[in-house]
Amino acid sequence: MTDLETRPAPTPSALRRAAPALLGYAAVRALGLLTLTLWSAARDKSAYTLLTARWDSLWYTRVAELGYGYEVRLPNGDVHSNLAFFPLLPWLERGLAAISPLSYADAGFVVSLLASLAAAWGIFAVADHVYGRRAGVCAVLVWALLPVGIVQSMAYSESLFTALAAWSLYAVLTGRWVLAGALASLAGLTRPVGLAVVAAVWVTAIASFVRDRNAARADSTPALTPAPVLPRALGMLLAPLGAAGYVLWVGHRTGKGPLGYLDVQAGWRNGFDGGYAFARFVGEKFASFPSALAGVGLIIGVGLVVWLYVICVRQRQPLPLLVYAGVVTALALCASSYFGSKPRLLLPAFPLLFPLALALARLRTSRSVLVVGGIALASAVYGAFWLNGSGPP
Repeated sequence: MTDLETRPAPTPSALRRAAPALLGYAAVRALGLLTLTLWSAARDKSAYTLLTARWDSLWYTRVAELGYGYEVRLPNGDVHSNLAFFPLLPWLERGLAAISPLSYADAGFVVSLLASLAAAWGIFAVADHVYGRRAGVCAVLVWALLPVGIVQSMAYSESLFTALAAWSLYAVLTGRWVLAGALASLAGLTRPVGLAVVAAVWVTAIASFVRDRNAARADSTPALTPAPVLPRALGMLLAPLGAAGYVLWVGHRTGKGPLGYLDVQAGWRNGFDGGYAFARFVGEKFASFPSALAGVGLIIGVGLVVWLYVICVRQRQPLPLLVYAGVVTALALCASSYFGSKPRLLLPAFPLLFPLALALARLRTSRSVLVVGGIALASAVYGAFWLNGSGPP
């Protein structure tokens, strides 16, 4: 099913339909957290600290506690400003901490856990709508099984963003344009890659306008009743407000105009260079034999991502999914810094996993259980090893 159509909004019966996916997701994530806890204890570390008070988690909690304006000046002259971090997660941390005894870090962990379940449900809703229930369950499991899936349980913004993106895409697929635009706007307040959700809403809306116009010119009756123009236009208007509002506010605060946010990112040595820096980084791995193996692994990884996207196109995924996954992938692979973060940056690109989900769905249940169980254990071990080592920068 690839056409946009209207379906009932999620209801208790819809939640029951998604229950196997959510229970499977919770089981995989529980295994990951248990493995992390045991691994960290063996190394005399706190698993909870790794999940809530390291790396980006600290930056988010500082925004929640102190607001914007905090920065770190490095010896090489770089300036790391917390203006690089979009505000929705810190707002939620501050709000939850204000109405509960939770600390900001605790609130971030709770928000992440709840958002990860909402993301799993959203991924199921999208895959179920396009391919059916079994594929929806498998899509959620594949997303949970990713080697970097432990990030879904961290006080990071990936789970929150994925939840907003998935439900916005579902709203587009089911013709709820105003809801899609509102969720896209919130996604734009969560991460810079919110542009991918905005693009999905805009491109799909424009394509629907063109389709309706062509149908009218041909004096034929469309297979589906076209949506009213006003909701689509309003959805398009709402979609970019979150990202645009924050970026413009940063530009005003820094006094550098509408593109001030790019200067903030430059302070982190981050930007968009079409993948040149990443290609150079991979090429440098071949300077010696041991690192050449890592270079080969990186090439294989990028090739796998591109191959999955090509399969998505060949399987004729709905337009909003292709646009969204394409933009997320391009922004992740073509960022000019933090190369170790690229797997994490690709985490929200869940439509790329649908070909794998369809393959898993074709297996017999007994075999799929064995496959999921084995990969879940390997993913849990890798996640524990990763967070106790270099971790997600």
